[in-house]
Amino acid sequence: MEKKKIKLLAIQMESAIGNLDLNIETVRNLLRANLEKYGNVDFVFLPELWTVGWDCPSFPQSAETLEDSRAVRMLMEIAKEYGVNILGGSFVRKEGDKLFNTCPVINRDGEIVCIYNKNHLYSYNGDTENSYITAGSNPVMVEIEGVKLGISICYDIRFPEIYRAYRKAGADILVNMAAWPKSRKVHWDTLALARAIENQTYMIALTQTGLLADGAENLGHSMIIDYNGKILDEIEENEGGIYAEIDLEDMYKFRANCNILNDVKDSYEVIKK
Repeated sequence: MEKKKIKLLAIQMESAIGNLDLNIETVRNLLRANLEKYGNVDFVFLPELWTVGWDCPSFPQSAETLEDSRAVRMLMEIAKEYGVNILGGSFVRKEGDKLFNTCPVINRDGEIVCIYNKNHLYSYNGDTENSYITAGSNPVMVEIEGVKLGISICYDIRFPEIYRAYRKAGADILVNMAAWPKSRKVHWDTLALARAIENQTYMIALTQTGLLADGAENLGHSMIIDYNGKILDEIEENEGGIYAEIDLEDMYKFRANCNILNDVKDSYEVIKK
């Protein structure tokens, strides 16, 4: 693959709470339909917890080990069949007596190349993620075929430090895979655009759509955003795919003309008056 030309596909879907079998079938169908529609895709992205939906008390019953996960196995099969790299959203991963909100990264050969454990756990306004999930300890940037992707999940988007760390490490594409509520639409739209603009980096901002528990709703509005804040493709509340072909050389030229990292100070110690 020529590094500068990258074909990106992100899948927005509605997860049925706690119904792993149905969600696997839904995602398999969406992947097949969109991969056949666009053809020769390089990277596919899925939303957070597409496997079981956002319902914290159900996480222990839904947990799978990485080795035995039916969801991950399906993604490995799709990756190999279509020759595509997949950043697989996330699933509830069991490791010993701990649970993690984990993104598996799978290459074109259907092999797991790394995982990312969600670093920041959302536990406010009635949500209790930190009562069930153990936080990851580090950001993870994966390099596949010369493309460097910085991975994050949902609530991570509120912490600009993680994205600046990715940018300093050389990230070409920032990724946030979420299950984001409709009640905080302004936050989602603003933060996703800000992460792209402030880091001069492509951004995949991908979330679920559809109903949550107690009548709440996922937002939808997944976006592929360029390094200057332009939305290349977006989808509102429907299930489906968004697609963009990006040119990394354009981004490199943009940075060369106005590289804000040159002006970042080593320290921002506050002087109190």
